[in-house]
Amino acid sequence: MVNLSDQPCVIARCAALVGDAWSILILRDAHAGFTRFDEFRKSLGIAPTILTRRLATLTEEGFLEKRRYSDRPPRDEYVLTAAGKDFLPVLFAFGAWGWKHRGGGNDVTRFFDAEAGTEIDPVTIDRATGAPIGTRPIRIVAPE
Repeated sequence: MVNLSDQPCVIARCAALVGDAWSILILRDAHAGFTRFDEFRKSLGIAPTILTRRLATLTEEGFLEKRRYSDRPPRDEYVLTAAGKDFLPVLFAFGAWGWKHRGGGNDVTRFFDAEAGTEIDPVTIDRATGAPIGTRPIRIVAPE
């Protein structure tokens, strides 16, 4: 069996870290301001054992930081790290693809800029060329 985290491709390595739907949805909710176990559990309808494992993995991989907010009883919260915050554009690119190819419409969640009040319409561009990703051919170069 191939270990994706050992692959030279950064896409494969990232898929190994967050390639599971629960982890992606936990990161979505963390960006929406959720920090506590019960908030994630209620939002996702996820089994506690699965949530515990996913939060542990996201913490170990550096997306979330676990912080104690109560000693009696002991309670922790999960806060986005810099790496976790940097994942937001990935979530929005993922969502934009889903909107276009899996049924955007009135029956799906929409995302708004909290300050401007405008709906977010993400576009991923190449910084060097300014071209939207997906509009130009790509070439994959493996390390030597």
